[in-house]
Amino acid sequence: MAGTGQANRPLSPHLSIYRNDMGMMMSILHRITGTGLALTAMLLVWWFSAAAIGPEYFAFVDGILTSWIGTLVLLGSLWAFWYHFFNGVRHLRWDLGKGLGIGESNRSGWYVAICSVVFTALSVWLAC
Repeated sequence: MAGTGQANRPLSPHLSIYRNDMGMMMSILHRITGTGLALTAMLLVWWFSAAAIGPEYFAFVDGILTSWIGTLVLLGSLWAFWYHFFNGVRHLRWDLGKGLGIGESNRSGWYVAICSVVFTALSVWLAC
Protein backbone atom coordinates (compact mmCIF):
# COMPACT_ATOMS: atom_id res chain seq x y z
CA MET A 1 0.00 0.00 0.00
CA ALA A 2 2.59 2.57 0.99
CA GLY A 3 5.48 2.26 -1.42
CA THR A 4 8.86 3.81 -0.96
CA GLY A 5 8.96 5.26 -4.48
CA GLN A 6 6.96 8.12 -5.87
CA ALA A 7 3.96 7.19 -7.99
CA ASN A 8 4.51 7.60 -11.71
CA ARG A 9 1.61 9.98 -12.31
CA PRO A 10 1.51 13.28 -14.20
CA LEU A 11 1.53 16.56 -12.33
CA SER A 12 -1.61 18.65 -12.16
CA PRO A 13 -1.97 20.92 -15.17
CA HIS A 14 -0.87 24.48 -14.66
CA LEU A 15 -2.38 27.57 -16.29
CA SER A 16 0.70 27.95 -18.46
CA ILE A 17 -0.20 24.89 -20.55
CA TYR A 18 -3.69 26.10 -21.48
CA ARG A 19 -4.34 28.13 -24.61
CA ASN A 20 -6.18 31.38 -23.90
CA ASP A 21 -9.48 31.09 -25.70
CA MET A 22 -12.50 33.37 -25.81
CA GLY A 23 -14.55 31.41 -23.28
CA MET A 24 -11.81 31.40 -20.67
CA MET A 25 -11.08 35.11 -21.05
CA MET A 26 -14.76 36.04 -20.92
CA SER A 27 -15.27 33.97 -17.77
CA ILE A 28 -12.28 35.51 -15.99
CA LEU A 29 -13.34 39.01 -17.02
CA HIS A 30 -16.91 38.33 -15.88
CA ARG A 31 -15.64 37.50 -12.39
CA ILE A 32 -13.34 40.53 -12.30
CA THR A 33 -16.11 42.91 -13.41
CA GLY A 34 -18.47 41.44 -10.82
CA THR A 35 -15.94 42.17 -8.09
CA GLY A 36 -15.36 45.65 -9.50
CA LEU A 37 -19.08 46.36 -9.48
CA ALA A 38 -19.25 45.37 -5.81
CA LEU A 39 -16.43 47.82 -5.06
CA THR A 40 -18.22 50.50 -7.09
CA ALA A 41 -21.36 49.92 -5.04
CA MET A 42 -19.30 50.67 -1.92
CA LEU A 43 -18.08 53.91 -3.54
CA LEU A 44 -21.65 54.96 -4.23
CA VAL A 45 -22.70 54.14 -0.66
CA TRP A 46 -19.77 56.27 0.55
CA TRP A 47 -20.98 59.12 -1.68
CA PHE A 48 -24.58 58.86 -0.39
CA SER A 49 -23.34 58.60 3.21
CA ALA A 50 -21.24 61.71 2.73
CA ALA A 51 -24.35 63.55 1.55
CA ALA A 52 -26.13 62.50 4.72
CA ILE A 53 -23.22 63.45 7.02
CA GLY A 54 -22.86 67.06 5.93
CA PRO A 55 -22.06 69.49 3.15
CA GLU A 56 -18.33 69.78 3.93
CA TYR A 57 -17.74 66.04 3.89
CA PHE A 58 -19.92 65.65 0.81
CA ALA A 59 -17.86 68.31 -1.00
CA PHE A 60 -14.70 66.36 -0.09
CA VAL A 61 -16.03 63.00 -1.33
CA ASP A 62 -17.64 64.56 -4.39
CA GLY A 63 -14.34 66.23 -5.21
CA ILE A 64 -12.61 62.85 -5.16
CA LEU A 65 -15.25 61.13 -7.31
CA THR A 66 -15.39 63.96 -9.84
CA SER A 67 -11.61 64.32 -10.16
CA TRP A 68 -9.96 62.89 -13.27
CA ILE A 69 -9.05 59.64 -11.50
CA GLY A 70 -12.54 59.33 -10.00
CA THR A 71 -14.09 59.95 -13.39
CA LEU A 72 -11.82 57.28 -14.88
CA VAL A 73 -12.84 54.80 -12.17
CA LEU A 74 -16.53 55.55 -12.72
CA LEU A 75 -16.12 55.22 -16.49
CA GLY A 76 -14.46 51.83 -15.99
CA SER A 77 -17.29 50.86 -13.67
CA LEU A 78 -19.83 51.86 -16.30
CA TRP A 79 -18.08 49.64 -18.85
CA ALA A 80 -17.92 46.82 -16.26
CA PHE A 81 -21.67 47.16 -15.71
CA TRP A 82 -22.48 46.82 -19.40
CA TYR A 83 -19.98 43.98 -19.87
CA HIS A 84 -21.38 42.09 -16.88
CA PHE A 85 -24.95 42.71 -18.08
CA PHE A 86 -24.40 41.47 -21.63
CA ASN A 87 -22.32 38.51 -20.49
CA GLY A 88 -25.13 37.62 -18.07
CA VAL A 89 -27.59 37.67 -20.98
CA ARG A 90 -25.17 35.41 -22.85
CA HIS A 91 -25.20 32.98 -19.93
CA LEU A 92 -29.00 33.06 -19.77
CA ARG A 93 -29.04 32.11 -23.44
CA TRP A 94 -26.73 29.20 -22.65
CA ASP A 95 -29.12 28.12 -19.88
CA LEU A 96 -31.78 27.79 -22.59
CA GLY A 97 -29.44 25.44 -24.47
CA LYS A 98 -28.68 27.90 -27.28
CA GLY A 99 -25.31 29.08 -28.57
CA LEU A 100 -23.26 26.33 -26.94
CA GLY A 101 -21.13 25.49 -29.99
CA ILE A 102 -17.55 26.71 -30.12
CA GLY A 103 -18.16 29.02 -33.09
CA GLU A 104 -21.36 30.42 -31.60
CA SER A 105 -19.70 30.87 -28.22
CA ASN A 106 -16.80 32.81 -29.73
CA ARG A 107 -19.16 34.95 -31.80
CA SER A 108 -21.34 35.78 -28.79
CA GLY A 109 -18.19 36.65 -26.83
CA TRP A 110 -17.28 39.21 -29.48
CA TYR A 111 -20.85 40.54 -29.41
CA VAL A 112 -20.57 41.03 -25.64
CA ALA A 113 -17.25 42.85 -25.95
CA ILE A 114 -18.47 45.14 -28.74
CA CYS A 115 -21.86 45.85 -27.14
CA SER A 116 -20.23 46.72 -23.81
CA VAL A 117 -18.02 49.34 -25.46
CA VAL A 118 -20.85 50.73 -27.62
CA PHE A 119 -23.30 50.99 -24.72
CA THR A 120 -20.65 52.62 -22.52
CA ALA A 121 -20.07 55.23 -25.21
CA LEU A 122 -23.82 55.75 -25.65
CA SER A 123 -24.30 56.13 -21.90
CA VAL A 124 -21.55 58.74 -21.67
CA TRP A 125 -22.91 60.56 -24.71
CA LEU A 126 -26.44 60.63 -23.32
CA ALA A 127 -25.21 61.83 -19.91
CA CYS A 128 -23.29 64.75 -21.43
